[in-house]
Amino acid sequence: MTKICRFAPSPTGFLHVGNIRAAIINYLYAKKVGGKFFLRLDDTDVERVRDEYRDMILVDMDWLGLKYDLLFKESDRLDRYEEAKNQLIAAGRLYECYETPEELNLQRKAQIASGITPIYNRASLQLTEEQKANLRAQGLKPHYRFLLEDKITSWEDKIKGKITYEGRHFSDPVLVRDNGVPTYTFCSVVDDVDYNVTDIIRGEDHITNTAIQIQIFEALGVKAPDFSHLALVKASEGKISKREGGFDVKSLRAEGYEAMSVINLLAQIGTSDGLKIHKNFDELVAEFSFSKFSKSATNYDISELTNINQKLLQKCDLSDVKASLDKIGLGEIEAPFFDCMKQNIVFLSELKVWWEICKKEFRYANKNEDKEFLQLAASLLPQDTSDINCWQIWLDKIKANTTRKGKELFMPIRLSLTGFEHGPELKFLVNFISRDEILKRLAN
Repeated sequence: MTKICRFAPSPTGFLHVGNIRAAIINYLYAKKVGGKFFLRLDDTDVERVRDEYRDMILVDMDWLGLKYDLLFKESDRLDRYEEAKNQLIAAGRLYECYETPEELNLQRKAQIASGITPIYNRASLQLTEEQKANLRAQGLKPHYRFLLEDKITSWEDKIKGKITYEGRHFSDPVLVRDNGVPTYTFCSVVDDVDYNVTDIIRGEDHITNTAIQIQIFEALGVKAPDFSHLALVKASEGKISKREGGFDVKSLRAEGYEAMSVINLLAQIGTSDGLKIHKNFDELVAEFSFSKFSKSATNYDISELTNINQKLLQKCDLSDVKASLDKIGLGEIEAPFFDCMKQNIVFLSELKVWWEICKKEFRYANKNEDKEFLQLAASLLPQDTSDINCWQIWLDKIKANTTRKGKELFMPIRLSLTGFEHGPELKFLVNFISRDEILKRLAN
């Protein structure tokens, strides 16, 4: 049987590192077992869904390289949910309710005050057909609740192990709102049934949903898929939320992080593996195993992502980043330049400064006390500045003709050629700046 996984984001905000991690794990598992990976947009919450969020989900998935075998939207399947709704009504598992939000709130407060667990009291089950007709005549529209059975619900979670819920610990969940729109809890199950989803991998904040949804699967006459609940990702500072800035994939892309840096971090945090830097998915897929995932929450630290980005670029060849360089207007950069400069950058965009320093006209206001020394250095500059030994040959000549040493010797040259006290080594830079340009900078 082909294994089928799905990632089901709601377009009510930008994808953040917490939910995109679930997408990555689903994708890796599907590739590991030769299965399929579906993208489903849970977009029935019409009040909060926005086109910009829906569109950005597709952009983020494409940027991360998470290629899905099928894409579909819940908003296109409302007729199917109506059919499943009627099936549950006929089976006696879905019933009409007419309480207003205010009435339900008062009920909860009264239960809490009496020391009773605040779950729905099922009063609507006692309504007669005549009473329901009268309520509808008053303009009230029903919402529909799923009748939970008072029984043990359990499953063998691939990460958490055996999980068991005894009896009815929850309110009968609302599956269809009073505006006729089905809820996520219901749509998700119907979709998983229709698309033959075999494995549901999601955050541990869905464990309660799982206990409820297993009963919905059973009420529809279908065996529930296998479940795996990932420990939550927490921010080292603050809260991760798709409606809070700073953690969304869109921002990470805009800040210049490589897609594979995000993949490397989110695929490996919260596992027993030491963090490794991979240039592509293949090694991550080969090493994937649910047994490596911790049951405890894990921290997301942006500084760790920055460190990974730096190390990843150091491992890359020009061919690995050529497409990215083209997008930021640096497509003319050649392999020798990239290979020399990649050791000194955290983000690809930083190459622009050094490319312009090496290839365009640049003048630094040399200090008066250094001008005589720089004239001496200019007179000793080798004819072939493209020679890989140019800097060492030049440096040896300078040392032989001056009493300057250490920083007093090389810093005036570095500032004259680049304007920066730090950066790529001069032994690399002199190979990429024309001899005439070097002389003009030293004479400025």
